[in-house]
Amino acid sequence: MRWDEFERACAPIAVLARERFTRDQLVMIGSVRKDGSPRISPCEVDFAAGHLMLGMMWRSKKVLDLRRDPRVTVHSVTCNKDGTDGDVKLYGRAIEVSDAALRAQYRRAITARLDWAPDEPNYHLFALDVVEASFIRFGEEARTLHWDGIQGLRTLPPPH
Repeated sequence: MRWDEFERACAPIAVLARERFTRDQLVMIGSVRKDGSPRISPCEVDFAAGHLMLGMMWRSKKVLDLRRDPRVTVHSVTCNKDGTDGDVKLYGRAIEVSDAALRAQYRRAITARLDWAPDEPNYHLFALDVVEASFIRFGEEARTLHWDGIQGLRTLPPPH
């Protein structure tokens, strides 16, 4: 589902994800390489027109992966070995964005964040179609949330 739909369906994880992604301005994405093995890559993230957008360098390996197999994992950047910041994980499909109006809205969002935008058409843009999501935090405030479109939001036993 689109990001704005996910926000309505699962506000607890969506709020954590938006705050984290906005603060860090970077996520790690997992894609499937041509040989079927996993690839992990950094990627900037922006929100525009109700979508979570992933902008990518022209013809990068992750772009080729996602064009071949759109399954993707979006993971918050982890910088704390104790896991007390928590990890957001979104699972879904990367949908390539070719619509000029939507690309223009993305360019406005990235310009507001960086005072810069990539030149058209020399970049790739994907919107995340969210299928599943989770949040896990360790430490004194341990918490585990999981959401999918079938079972909805569940609070799982906290990690040890």
